[in-house]
Amino acid sequence: MSSTSEPATATTTGSAAPDTYRRAAIIGGGVIGVSWAALFLARGIDVVISDPRPDIEDLVRAGLDGIAPTLARLGPPTGARAGRLTFEADLATAVADVDVVQENGPERLELKQQIWRTVEQAAPAHALLATSTSSIPATAVARVLRQPERLVVGHPFNPPHLVPLVEIVPGERTSAETVERARAFYAGLGKKPQVLRKEIPGFVANRLQSALFREAVHLVAEGVVTEQELDDVVTASIGLRWAVAGPFRTFHLGGGPGGLPHFLEHLGRTMGTSMWPSLGSPALDEATVALLVEQAREAFGDAAVEELAAERDRAQIALMAALAGEAEAGGTR
Repeated sequence: MSSTSEPATATTTGSAAPDTYRRAAIIGGGVIGVSWAALFLARGIDVVISDPRPDIEDLVRAGLDGIAPTLARLGPPTGARAGRLTFEADLATAVADVDVVQENGPERLELKQQIWRTVEQAAPAHALLATSTSSIPATAVARVLRQPERLVVGHPFNPPHLVPLVEIVPGERTSAETVERARAFYAGLGKKPQVLRKEIPGFVANRLQSALFREAVHLVAEGVVTEQELDDVVTASIGLRWAVAGPFRTFHLGGGPGGLPHFLEHLGRTMGTSMWPSLGSPALDEATVALLVEQAREAFGDAAVEELAAERDRAQIALMAALAGEAEAGGTR
């Protein structure tokens, strides 16, 4: 195992991770894995990354360097310390002495089952086992395990070091104890975990995002608006509104004194009969993709993705800080 350490130079807001989680194994050093690593390290958790790629250490360290400014702007939590970063290609060795395993491997069921067979055999009995798959249910992965009650989905909204949501999705045989441990662990990291009541492909946030994007593609493909114009519509309306009140609360407030029942009775019926049937089902065929790519070039210009992402993160942090300040001042959200 590599013993090179990488102290985290910044931490995120909120409470420090529970003391019982001192060491974490992150399986997969891609975008999600690096983001998890940054958060864990900032919370004082030692991290070992297991990934077979020969250049993984360089890739991860470069990714952490890119994330560091965002974490610095978020500010350190009370009592947090810097965690140590190491690398271990052998999966069994990597998980042999950890308190939590966060797996972020490719979305292939057979591969995930192979990974988790090894993890179950090698990891300590007390370790929390979480997969951040976005499309494969825990039930399917856990079919090969001797103790399927230990495995739960811990699916972040990208990037995990910044966006608070983590969707916790138990499988058919996941124990209530495992679910509660996962909820407490992610909450201790300053996240906002949401336990889903049943398994569904894509979970909740990605399904909502996909539904909105489908209609966005339809409107652009039909020539109603350009990509830039559609982005401006969203950020000047529902994007602002949904940051402080989700769809149901928004329509509850839009129903006047009668709230959501009044809205559904007077406007909801029209929405269901006239608007929903007219929503688009665009095909991402060659012509549509070409149109989207062309308009993306016009909208985003020659700016590097990294520059645009940094700009987005600065605005996201400012928004999160404003919402946190409102909550501390006695807001009702």
